[in-house]
Amino acid sequence: MIERKLATSILDALQAFPVVYVNGPRQAGKSTLVQSLAQNDWPAEYVTFDEATMMGAAEANPESFLRAYQDRLILDEVQMAPALFRALKLLADEARRADKARANGRYLLTGSANIMALPKLSDALVGRMSVLTLLPLSALEIAKGAGGFLPSLMSNSFKPATVRRKHALVDVIRRATFPEITNDDDDRGRWFESYITTILQRDVRQIADIAKLGVLPNLLKVLAGRAGGLINDADISRAIGQNSVTAKNYRILLQMMFLTFDVKPWYRSTGKRLVKSPKGYLMDTALLCHLEQIDLAKSERQDPHIFGHVFENFVATELLKQLTSSEEKAELYHFRTSDGKEVDFVLERRDGRLAAIEVKGRDAVSVADFKGLKELSSLIGDDFICGIVLYRGNKIVPFEENMWAVPVDAMWS
Repeated sequence: MIERKLATSILDALQAFPVVYVNGPRQAGKSTLVQSLAQNDWPAEYVTFDEATMMGAAEANPESFLRAYQDRLILDEVQMAPALFRALKLLADEARRADKARANGRYLLTGSANIMALPKLSDALVGRMSVLTLLPLSALEIAKGAGGFLPSLMSNSFKPATVRRKHALVDVIRRATFPEITNDDDDRGRWFESYITTILQRDVRQIADIAKLGVLPNLLKVLAGRAGGLINDADISRAIGQNSVTAKNYRILLQMMFLTFDVKPWYRSTGKRLVKSPKGYLMDTALLCHLEQIDLAKSERQDPHIFGHVFENFVATELLKQLTSSEEKAELYHFRTSDGKEVDFVLERRDGRLAAIEVKGRDAVSVADFKGLKELSSLIGDDFICGIVLYRGNKIVPFEENMWAVPVDAMWS
């Protein structure tokens, strides 16, 4: 079993909250992780609502169902039994009144829908529940890295060095996916087809009543082809033959199921006209390759444009995965001016200071690659920590003050 970086965060949250909810895509490893915690670190009983009998009992009388379990309890795929959330609130409040010091760490929930996008469920446990996200395997987890990239980025503590390449980039991208297929290339096509069908035909019905389920697979393919581009709902609606309101609502539904995600635009009142549209990405780069029928090794050798498209999506997902489990708390954005200067990713801390990343799928970096980073630095002054160009070479190289060329391998070394 590959060690998951989120495990420590889950155990910490159980010390501080009565309820901890671990959400994330289906097959990301949530059930395996929480059962492992129950066996080794946090003894608990385990119930899954993938079993129809359990789901029926919980929905019929949620309070009685929960009271039948006297000790710590894991509730797997809890979004399938939404009636439980009000009962969980009632029992959490009871436990706090009886003995606040011992009320925490009572329930560990998992779910394959983003509960923050389901306000009726999340509101029921405000102040009583910590929400964490487990995404598919990261390159950092695959490589068993030390996790020093984000701390170095957010403190500008890079130093000139050579980063030893332990894994071919294509292999890292291929393996940073769902645990079940990380070492399996032969059956990936069938696995992904089954995965998409399960989510879009079954799971979506659990959280939304939509009339045109058949639109969703086509929409997912359209979004895969536009990964890394600015979101334009009017344009997307024409591509799938729906009105723009429907297209936007269905796109949000795919985000709720952790199939896609947006990177919001970064902006402040700087006097500079900035683009305020989000950029869209697929949550799993191997899924993107499946939908686009991309042969990673072949595109790396023969089609730099296609490989660059995949490479940027991979970096986006890796940043998101590492941010979900890192002690470095930052929000992920992109930056673009109206005259075309841009930075692929901006990580802003809670104190307003930020670091920025430009992604280049090349083996060398030039001064011109820092154009967008310099523009951002000039706009925000002292709040700019550093800017890096992430590339495929093997040396960390200083270009000027607070500006570095950094090998992509540094993300997981």
